[in-house]
Amino acid sequence: MKDNFSLFGYEIAEKIKTAEVTKSEVFSWFKQRVEKLDKPLNSFVSLFDSADISEQKSLFSGLPIAIKDNICIKGKKITCASKILSNHIAAYDATVISRLKTAGLAIIGTTNMDEFAFGSSTENSCYGLTKNPWNINCVAGGSSGGSTAAVAARLVPFALGSDTGGSIRQPASFCGVVGFKPTYGRVSRFGLVAFGSSLDQIGPITTNFIDSANLLNIICGFDPFDSTSVKTIDEDFTDSLIEDCKNIKIGVPKEYFQEGLSPVCREAISAVIETFKAKGAIIVDISLPYTSYAVATYYIVASSEASSNLQRFDGVKYGARCEASTVEDMYSLTRGNNFGSEAKRRIFLGTYSLSSGYYDAYYVRALKVRRLIKNDFDKAFREVDVILTPTAPSTAFRVGEKISDPLSMYLSDVYTISANLAGLPAVSFPCGFDKDNLPIGAQLIGKEFDEKSLIRLGYSYQQNTDFHKKIPKLFGAKV
Repeated sequence: MKDNFSLFGYEIAEKIKTAEVTKSEVFSWFKQRVEKLDKPLNSFVSLFDSADISEQKSLFSGLPIAIKDNICIKGKKITCASKILSNHIAAYDATVISRLKTAGLAIIGTTNMDEFAFGSSTENSCYGLTKNPWNINCVAGGSSGGSTAAVAARLVPFALGSDTGGSIRQPASFCGVVGFKPTYGRVSRFGLVAFGSSLDQIGPITTNFIDSANLLNIICGFDPFDSTSVKTIDEDFTDSLIEDCKNIKIGVPKEYFQEGLSPVCREAISAVIETFKAKGAIIVDISLPYTSYAVATYYIVASSEASSNLQRFDGVKYGARCEASTVEDMYSLTRGNNFGSEAKRRIFLGTYSLSSGYYDAYYVRALKVRRLIKNDFDKAFREVDVILTPTAPSTAFRVGEKISDPLSMYLSDVYTISANLAGLPAVSFPCGFDKDNLPIGAQLIGKEFDEKSLIRLGYSYQQNTDFHKKIPKLFGAKV
């Protein structure tokens, strides 16, 4: 394999097609790379000895892919990085896993995450934190930090993550990769351990838009096992891999460029705007006035849904159990000893918001504001085709910098949350580096089920820049 870690997924696929390498050689080489290089990152939770590599003749047949530790893989441990699920083995494949296997991809292992996806730094994991491959003194972002760090370090060509309020896009920004959150209902959630059921969406993490489009072709589609899955016309997302921005109207919302955005990120997004303008796109200033309410709205809605979803983890049916003399004590001990501090915080907040006397004041009001946020986007998309924003207000922060300040941590997702509340597709892609060589991400938000416009713009951008080709120095060595 030699220097093939620097190749994109579709390039490795071509080498398999032309018989320069075999599928088993590719899998073994990437597995060896993880074993030798992942220790300083801690991006993987488990690494599989082998994979059932199908003879299916799809483009990515035989290529390894990593899976976030909250997506079920039959016969494999799934823990959501929580002690409460430390002994749980998945009894079935998630729909996305079934589709990956059918397409012939080789699942190489599971990746680290914030416990139950509660966090923005992958510091809330029972396996310890995942570090940023560009600077191991910084966080990888979260909650899909393990998946994004592994892809950025080229330990795998691509991975799957889940995005509830930015959990794919924010760490993608911090790690300098492409993180795609499809439209809500585009990808089946069957087999994804639920955090916020009206917000969660599985998506691909890659280094480039060609790989993203091909993975979306595999994982998207209606699923009768998911009541929120939407029937749409089957699309080939690779049709949008064209270098053409001419006359596409890109909205730039003023609310995303106010106090709180670091100067270096502002400058990088300005450069993105100029690149698109040079390729013929039309830049339109727009307003999304309810943006300032997004964080508060999200944390009420998401925590309320999390509180409801996590009721099942009580030590009765599955997972860890603490022995006690009464059922009530068993519940209390099991949850008290096995949920982490951030999980408990979200459960308390959600239970409070749903409790008698506060339900109307908090949860119902948050749902009304969520509708207003969606209306903002609907109005904006009558004027523009896509919306361009920063992905995060800064580059990756240092390990431990925000772990004791939950409000500061929550603001890391200030630019990504609205897309989940509105159910819209969004993608983060690398667009620069700060003075410390930490990546900067730009975000494109599209109309419902218009992932193709995001792919078209992202692909055009990458055809005219090389940020996506850069590899962290620590992981640029041969194995």
